[in-house]
Amino acid sequence: MSAQTDTLRHSPPAPPEKSDGTDRLRIVPVRRTGQWAAAAAVLALLALVLNSVVRNDAFQWDVVAEYVTTAAVLRGLGLTLWLTALVMVLGFALGTLLAALRLSANRVLQAVSWGYIWLFRSTPILVQLLFWFNIGALYPEILGVRTVNLLGPVTVAVIGLTLHEAAYAAEVVRGGILSVERGQIEAAQSLGLGPWRRFRRIVLPQAMRSIVPPAGNMLIGTLKGTSIVSIIAVQDLLYSVQLVYHRTYQVIPLLLVATLWYAAVTSLLGIGQHYVERHYARGTAGAR
Repeated sequence: MSAQTDTLRHSPPAPPEKSDGTDRLRIVPVRRTGQWAAAAAVLALLALVLNSVVRNDAFQWDVVAEYVTTAAVLRGLGLTLWLTALVMVLGFALGTLLAALRLSANRVLQAVSWGYIWLFRSTPILVQLLFWFNIGALYPEILGVRTVNLLGPVTVAVIGLTLHEAAYAAEVVRGGILSVERGQIEAAQSLGLGPWRRFRRIVLPQAMRSIVPPAGNMLIGTLKGTSIVSIIAVQDLLYSVQLVYHRTYQVIPLLLVATLWYAAVTSLLGIGQHYVERHYARGTAGAR
């Protein structure tokens, strides 16, 4: 019995049996019939819509091509771009100040900032513009200056849009600053960095990650929102095409001209926003 046990103990292991491959697990790809069918249906629907738009004579694409680069339309586009840029710069400058007041330890300054933000976010922008446009009826004189016809349409548009955008910019900036961890600010204080250097080197680069996405959306929204100034006869892009179709009665093609320009500019702004976001997202897990 012991000899048999020693033989079994010292005998080499049996070689593995050869497999003909039939016992391997087969990997079967998941069939996505429903997804492919839905995609085909969506593509077919898009093709039908595109075909109807291109071949529908009511759109008058020849008229669109005729007016899309006319001098009047380009002047309106230029005013729209200028108004958007100016309102965003002034709005974020005032909004940053309001955010600083909101974050201050002074209760009075906090209340003033909160009240401003509440007021301008609670009233429609159209109502605000009409109030500023009729400021002469509300206050005929301010500090001895006659206000009747003092503010032109463009000035009213700048003031109204800036005050409106500042309320939203204040919350964007405040949210970005609050997104920075308090421990990093305390660490910068322990290193002896002054308030300005702390803000410029520590707070601002990290806050921009939270500020840029909503700020980009605000920029695009402001570009489109400037069309509301046509109600007070500011010759922006929309008002320029309105002047043309009031004369030619070609409403649809002229509205398409404005639509194409708005779509082109917002697309460029969206591309720029993407690269700015990627710049400030460097070193984070979401950067791509």
